[in-house]
Amino acid sequence: MAGAPSPAVVRALRKVLRPLVRLMLSRGITYPYLSDMLKGLFVEVADRDFRLDDKPPTDSRISLISGVHRKDVSRLRQLLHSEAAIEPSVVPRGAQLVAHWMSDPRYLQADGQPRPLARLISEGGEQSFEALVTGVNSDIRSRVVLDEWLRLGVVHLDDDGLVCLNAGAFVPTRGADEKAFYFGHNLHDHAAASVHNLLGGQPALMERSVHYNALSPASVEKLAKLSEQWSMKALLAVNKAAMQAETQDKALAPEQANRRFTLGAYFYTESDTGPEQPGERP
Repeated sequence: MAGAPSPAVVRALRKVLRPLVRLMLSRGITYPYLSDMLKGLFVEVADRDFRLDDKPPTDSRISLISGVHRKDVSRLRQLLHSEAAIEPSVVPRGAQLVAHWMSDPRYLQADGQPRPLARLISEGGEQSFEALVTGVNSDIRSRVVLDEWLRLGVVHLDDDGLVCLNAGAFVPTRGADEKAFYFGHNLHDHAAASVHNLLGGQPALMERSVHYNALSPASVEKLAKLSEQWSMKALLAVNKAAMQAETQDKALAPEQANRRFTLGAYFYTESDTGPEQPGERP
């Protein structure tokens, strides 16, 4: 921890933070606001991840590690211990429903694609949207989920009135809170895996990418389609295996089945002049 930070790490951080700063500026989050938020984060991480002998550090130690003034440390620790994280409840439930729809044989067609579902059990029996929702969470009405998913663009109704899952699964077209949830979840886990490896954590976590330059827009478009095709196949296969494992692990004690994981895939393209602007084609 002594000495100046590595120039290579500083360059990497500047690159990582650039798109985040772009997002913040576009949403009216200014530097003073971010600075105040970062104070709390520095205190939180120093408190949780830099303990000696698993003992809570003193305010003075957190101040030394983080550079935050001791008076601010005391105030921020009190706030951290009194506030719970707030996440939109529709997101985890929605993700769970989509996972079942895309992996349970009852809801799949012969080619493995999600089956269009009748709205009600009285119309489609087990192969209905109502049965899907009830099977995952009986405390919420399927009509409430359907109305919300139609609003977000997660599903649509075909000419026969069947409920069809839109391509891309749970990627809402109009739900800012839901998009923000996955923005935080996915970027956190990707960054956490990279930091784990950069700090020499063992065993190393999978964190790989393929990147080329000097390609034409037409070539990038073909590669984008190929990447989406194969990535979705891999994600669906892992999703199906994970659901089977979760079912088996329900027989274990809670402390034996308390691990989570995230597998992600992404595709990004830009020109030499910077990121593509909204509406531009790669």
